[in-house]
Amino acid sequence: MTMEVTVLGSSGSFASADNPCTGYLVSTPEALVLLDCGPGTLGPLQRAIDLNDLTAVVVTHNHPDHWLELPVLRNVFRYFHQRSGIPLYGTAATKRMDDALTVRDGGNRNEPFDWTVINADSRMAVADQAWSFSRTDHPVETLAVRVDCAGRSFVFTSDTGPAWTVGEFGPGIDLAMYDASHLSAFEGMGIPHTSAREAGERCRAAGVGRMVATHLVPGSDAEAHRAEASAAYGGPVDVASPGDRYTV
Repeated sequence: MTMEVTVLGSSGSFASADNPCTGYLVSTPEALVLLDCGPGTLGPLQRAIDLNDLTAVVVTHNHPDHWLELPVLRNVFRYFHQRSGIPLYGTAATKRMDDALTVRDGGNRNEPFDWTVINADSRMAVADQAWSFSRTDHPVETLAVRVDCAGRSFVFTSDTGPAWTVGEFGPGIDLAMYDASHLSAFEGMGIPHTSAREAGERCRAAGVGRMVATHLVPGSDAEAHRAEASAAYGGPVDVASPGDRYTV
């Protein structure tokens, strides 16, 4: 295995009955990184790994469906599996919200996370994973991510409208998890997300090796999203579901 991406949750905006909000596990030989931690993702994360083996956390933006499991994860590492110094990367606005929600107890308990504020210009290494970022088309500062390891690459667009494209990351993208929240019938309505058709079109233009549509709102017709994205992409497209694993 060079790199594997596990879907913990992929529902857009709110969880469905059987699919948590956004969260992925990026696994390489030397690192296990939690990418976004929306509500409900802690359970699937525990099925995927021993929490004591978690290497780092990356949060793409401050909308609640992408990060509000973080205070719960903090409780795990403060009171049950006590750890400190876990690298945590996210936007300035996300840190402000996390600070506001963090319950302090006079310094008698450890703080599990070592916060680093990132932006579109940030570059970092998490063991054998090289991370880079690009600001997307979304109402708050939102960072798409590219992860490279041993010559293979994975992109997660996070949330984005059509004014941003995966091509911002350059060539050589092997796998892209792309915001495909709505269908083409809703294009031009000011929705700050990408349609399945737009996502497929952008992946084709960027030469993406494999496309996975994600962030579908609960109740969406997954097959309709798949069909639109596939027609625009020019090849098969998956729709992200909890438990899916993709080898990059």
